[in-house]
Amino acid sequence: MKITVLGATGSIGLSTLDVVARHPDRYEVFALTAFSRIDELRALCLIHRPCYAVVAEEASARCLQQDLQQAGLDTRVLVGEGGLCEVAAHPEVDAVMAAIVGAAGLRPTLAAVKADKRVLLANKEALVMSGALFMQALRESDALLLPIDSEHNAIFQCLPPDYGRGLAAVGVRRVLLTASGGPFREMAVDQLRDVSPEQACAHPNWSMGRKISVDSASMMNKGLELIEACWLFDARPEQVEVVIHPQSVIHSMVDYIDGSVLAQLGNPDMRTPIAHALAWPERIHSDVSPLDLLRIGRLDFQAPDEQRFPCLRLARLAAQACGTAPAMLNAANEVAVDAFLSGRIRFTEIASIIDDVLGREASVPAACLEDVLAADAQARVLAGQWLSRYGQ
Repeated sequence: MKITVLGATGSIGLSTLDVVARHPDRYEVFALTAFSRIDELRALCLIHRPCYAVVAEEASARCLQQDLQQAGLDTRVLVGEGGLCEVAAHPEVDAVMAAIVGAAGLRPTLAAVKADKRVLLANKEALVMSGALFMQALRESDALLLPIDSEHNAIFQCLPPDYGRGLAAVGVRRVLLTASGGPFREMAVDQLRDVSPEQACAHPNWSMGRKISVDSASMMNKGLELIEACWLFDARPEQVEVVIHPQSVIHSMVDYIDGSVLAQLGNPDMRTPIAHALAWPERIHSDVSPLDLLRIGRLDFQAPDEQRFPCLRLARLAAQACGTAPAMLNAANEVAVDAFLSGRIRFTEIASIIDDVLGREASVPAACLEDVLAADAQARVLAGQWLSRYGQ
């Protein structure tokens, strides 16, 4: 199986390459992409020797092409969104790991779907922004969509194979989406305004990039996952319940009408869902340590506090509004998180920006991809206006 890894230098991309490297008889790296970590991409190319590499800028592409040629590699370096779409839809590719963070991953992920690939979806924004269009493209293709987020992969494992008939038809009452609660789960609410980016990025259980770490700290990540779960499993927002589970051992659960609750458990290591999706419907070794429940000893659960985590409430409202609201939510969050990481706003102002954008721009139906991208662009303009008024 030949694999394209979109976002190869991120945590998901590196975990994917780790699993792939353990099974050289099954998998071959066809293409690797990166946005700004060119040195890391160069090192990965030297190890995995892909046919293609993709970077964001022409100057970086020229330097990388020269370096790889000098190292004796035949890797061809492409540039920009066009390059991403080309390696995602290439006729020789069997599977695409969609792990680009944010809205930038939308078009190449759609390209992979339309080219009938096995799509390993780690880029939740593709569904958050354009869920109806994305699922329509999936229905019109022969692509296979497999979720990589540990929560959605857990739900997928706990549902019957025919869940596509509808949750009610297969006896599902609700989906329980677990969340660690992040680094601020127990911090006093009045202290949140003064937390630093370093504190927000210090996740207690998972090793992730800075943007997704901040999303986890604000629980926007869980809000985006709620929207994604609605599209993946044809669920209404009220059928998806978020439960804080600090140990991150139960990755999610499915509650059936007969009283059964099925859960998927495992150590917090993304190589488990990656290996599951790569080999599905088979199972392969991932080198993840076996779960030791006796050592863990206890599993705790609590309801999320929306005063502490207003982003979760905003995401649920966007899910209920549907249309372009989730795209605006996502775009405003991307701008706000970037501003927080660069020291322009306080942590608590992330939610303020998102709330302001959603309140100033009404959601409208998204009839085509251009509608989604226009809503994304407008939300970024509005978030920028908030920063001009109130940011540092």
